[in-house]
Amino acid sequence: MNKLGIFMNFWEKGWAADHKKYIKKAADIGFDILEFQAQPLLEMSDDHIRELRKTADDVGIELTYSLGLDRRYDVSSLDETVRTGGVKYLQNIIRKMEVGGGTLLSGVSYAGWGTPDDMQDTKKPYWDQSVKSMREIIKVAEDCGVTYCVEAVNRFETCLINTAKEALAYIEEIDSKNIGVLLDTYHMNIEEDSIGDAIRLVGADRLKSFHTGDNNRRAPGRGHINWDEVFGALSEIGYTGRIVSEPFVMQGGEVGRDIHVYRDLIENPCEEAIDAEAKYLLEFEKAMLKKYNMA
Repeated sequence: MNKLGIFMNFWEKGWAADHKKYIKKAADIGFDILEFQAQPLLEMSDDHIRELRKTADDVGIELTYSLGLDRRYDVSSLDETVRTGGVKYLQNIIRKMEVGGGTLLSGVSYAGWGTPDDMQDTKKPYWDQSVKSMREIIKVAEDCGVTYCVEAVNRFETCLINTAKEALAYIEEIDSKNIGVLLDTYHMNIEEDSIGDAIRLVGADRLKSFHTGDNNRRAPGRGHINWDEVFGALSEIGYTGRIVSEPFVMQGGEVGRDIHVYRDLIENPCEEAIDAEAKYLLEFEKAMLKKYNMA
């Protein structure tokens, strides 16, 4: 069965938190994977990263990482100082991941979060800068055994890769066994003509991870996305990889600001309520896997 995961910031309003607590919580609820922001790794000692890995190994949790790249490290920047600084920044994150045995990095990690202030009529100059940067970054990923997933996200979070077709065009220019595509249902709901067709276009070989979240950033099944279309397409292509849910339901803090959550999306989002929603989410996805013979 596909491994099922949850993003730590379902519970937390800050990108950094008590990772050990959520490793244990994810295991107790029944998930296989905990995903969190890669940025905090740079502020951790190698010994602490190894401790997190041991904690995860002890309870049977895989750790995966994602990133919304700070504009200070924009590897698509036309400013060469910013671009080269971003390359080093991402290479260092990958090296930190290797310390903890991490093998998957995804997110908006090919350009700075948002749209460049000097954006004109074409994104090609930024695309070319990003590709140049990624060809340097991917060499470190290959050395460290890390798969680098480019995530197609909506137009408000990047101008560079918004669709499955664009993600495929990008990875083809990089041409490495260590680069692949991550699709996210929340973003596909905004940008794709057909979610099912986007999944089928990428295919199982190039789809290295998959994010779920409903149209309203809540848990799958709490909005209007057609989940039969989603899981039917995943089953059709024979996808056996990770499925990590990435809901954001609380206003406030770094997360609410960065993800643009300006109201609580569940009633009284205390830890107990979010625990209950996580349990619902897990059972919903297990049922969909079973329905489409993926369990």
